Amino acid sequence: MSAAVAVRSAAREVGVVWLGLVALGTGFGVVVTGYGFPWWLAPLISLTVFAGSVEFILVGMLAGGASIAAIALTTFVVNSRHLFYGLTFPLHRVEGRLPRAYSVFALIDEAYALTAGKDPAMLSSGRILATQAGLHLSWVGGSLLGALAGSLLGDVEGLDFVLTALFVVLALDAYDERPDRVTLLLATGAAGLAFLVAPGSMVLVAMSVFAATLLIRHRRGRQHA
Repeated sequence: MSAAVAVRSAAREVGVVWLGLVALGTGFGVVVTGYGFPWWLAPLISLTVFAGSVEFILVGMLAGGASIAAIALTTFVVNSRHLFYGLTFPLHRVEGRLPRAYSVFALIDEAYALTAGKDPAMLSSGRILATQAGLHLSWVGGSLLGALAGSLLGDVEGLDFVLTALFVVLALDAYDERPDRVTLLLATGAAGLAFLVAPGSMVLVAMSVFAATLLIRHRRGRQHA
């Protein structure tokens, strides 16, 4: 599959998510300038960090004068869920060292949701990379637009909620494609338990519990097979 064909294929299927990231990136850009940072910092962070939730947290910590150690620890805890993504993300379908390195860098929540639920045999290297590059460019472009708008209009309340709304839509879409009630209940239970036990590290605890329940379920399934 040529690069042009891969991009067109990805645009037809996930273009609406790219637009969602533009809106989300716009919210991030507004937040950056709202903290008093220069407009160019928003697209720079989006281009080099490319981790939506961490970027929102990072800007707040930078504005508050947090130490590098605190920023590094927080980034690790929030992004630790990506360790689990690697278990099922079709990285083996990406050809070439540099493209594979970029795919690892660009493995965000949306990229995982849009590819991990599909049959890996149906995904080409170009298709995976086009999806991730589209997400990356959409995020950077949105951040630039938001930063420019924020520098002119000031802070706009509510735009940061786009992140939550986008995750809800992706979760509903993933369930619609593979309606597995048991997995849904396990994920919901893991999230609820993590919220009650460790609200400060909810994502890490929830993903750990969820991964453990999936492993137990998989072993029990093999025993009964």
